[in-house]
Amino acid sequence: MSADQYLRYDPSVEHILPEEAAAVEEIVASISRTSDRTFRKDKHGTRQQHAKGAGYLRGELIVYDNLPDHLRQGLFKQAGHFPIIVRLSTAFNRSDRVRSPRGFAIKVLGVTGAKALGDDDSTNQDLLLVNHPSYFADAMAYMRAQHKVEHTLFLPDLAYGPIGFLARALVAASDRTGIPIPIVLKALGDAGSNILGETFHTEGALRFGDYIARLRLMPMSASVRQLTGRPCHDADDAVLNSVVAFFKDNAAEYELFAQLCTDLERTPIEDASIDWPEDVAPPQALGKITLPRQTADSPARRVYSDEVLSFDPWRCLAAHRPLGSIMRLRRDAYRASRTLRQQQNQFKVKQRPGEPREIADLPD
Repeated sequence: MSADQYLRYDPSVEHILPEEAAAVEEIVASISRTSDRTFRKDKHGTRQQHAKGAGYLRGELIVYDNLPDHLRQGLFKQAGHFPIIVRLSTAFNRSDRVRSPRGFAIKVLGVTGAKALGDDDSTNQDLLLVNHPSYFADAMAYMRAQHKVEHTLFLPDLAYGPIGFLARALVAASDRTGIPIPIVLKALGDAGSNILGETFHTEGALRFGDYIARLRLMPMSASVRQLTGRPCHDADDAVLNSVVAFFKDNAAEYELFAQLCTDLERTPIEDASIDWPEDVAPPQALGKITLPRQTADSPARRVYSDEVLSFDPWRCLAAHRPLGSIMRLRRDAYRASRTLRQQQNQFKVKQRPGEPREIADLPD
């Protein structure tokens, strides 16, 4: 496709519904309540999303040389190498026998340029990806799901067995028939495959310099491609254990792609539940991520990654400003969750929360 077929970014591409502000306010209030309840139960502040770490890694983002002009945007404006910190995670802070979506959060260090938010004085760019291409449609849909999370917060793991079984059956039926099912069922019906073989997505849209994009990360090296679809849910900490065992003897490579928005109907910005079809918005390679052999978990590395670091899609260049209702709500929700967690743990964590300035800040 030629560059003139892609929709150019303009602030007018976002359409904020009148009810969004109230929905975001209620989401933040619900996060506060659930955070307080988990803190009183565990005597420790935890993330409200993807709380369970599943591997903590050093690596490098290599931006490809000779990208076409329409891909040479923001972080990818010129070829280069950037150190990265990766935090792998699962969505549910439960036994891994309860299958849940997998997360791949990337912190790119040493990024220069104007930032999306005025109070971000770091030189880092965060990219948050999950192994599902679509998400809740908007803030209002997320608010309804958040209320369900709040009401089932302390449901025992045993209860999730039949729920997950039914959800996976419905996901399989949806895949066969093409009949859509609610996003929450897709999450509960996650296959529980090896996290290292998964394909990850930003779920929502973001500005891509002069354009608009969704990003995806796909296994590239044979070492991780062979893990795609392999079950990994047979023990309480199966996901973390599999990551640690893999990186003890293996390195990994992933390729990063952009799907560029062509129009607001087929590649919508405000409805994150709609997948962007590949025949309309084909994935285009931007660069690759290399992760060398290493110790993927240690007490110091876990504390630093889980307690000191935070990942936020709004910690980014202005050229990669998050777009759409789901991304806008994250601006307030992530900040609220992070602030509460840091307040709860201020006397428990020796190192103050903050942004790394060099890759050596991640402990061995």
